[in-house]
Amino acid sequence: MRLLRVVLPSAAVIVGLASAAAAKDKSSLPQGKVCVAVIANASTTSAFEEQMTQRLVKSLKQDKVDAIAMDSRTTTEYPLHFSKDNGEESQQKGCDYILLTQLRDPREHPFEPHLPEISIGGPVPSTDASDQTAEAGPNLQVAFALFRSGRFEPVVDTSVLDRSGTNVATRFWHAMDMEANRIRSELKKKHLPE
Repeated sequence: MRLLRVVLPSAAVIVGLASAAAAKDKSSLPQGKVCVAVIANASTTSAFEEQMTQRLVKSLKQDKVDAIAMDSRTTTEYPLHFSKDNGEESQQKGCDYILLTQLRDPREHPFEPHLPEISIGGPVPSTDASDQTAEAGPNLQVAFALFRSGRFEPVVDTSVLDRSGTNVATRFWHAMDMEANRIRSELKKKHLPE
């Protein structure tokens, strides 16, 4: 009987600690379901938009984000905004967020405003005008915006810059992974606008 008095409280403490740890792990996960629109290619670079979209959804899921691909596409207009089709489909799928992604060549749009950027691959461009090895600029900009469903102001509005390299597909996959990581970190923040 004395053994039961010792074992039962110890078991209750262990179960309580396990429940608290599980709750803590669950609270550290990103909240909300994300609908991912098909990526739009507004550049002259050839790309497989559907495959890139699937890679982005897969990366989000690996980052423990509840993500689902949509049939509707991201618009080729800039700055990014969701379309009526995006909004309706996200409501049908019960999503809390809409993620839009667009491939752009900044050299094709020199007068448009530039968003904060994340640079991947290649050397940092030189600011020295006499440097003959300086690159003319990035080859590709992957612009993305995350909208809370029903809101027109994005929660995230930024881009990933891809510098020239040899394997285009690998660079695209890496850009999708970086975008997924950024979205996950934003969703984990506690003070997203309501």
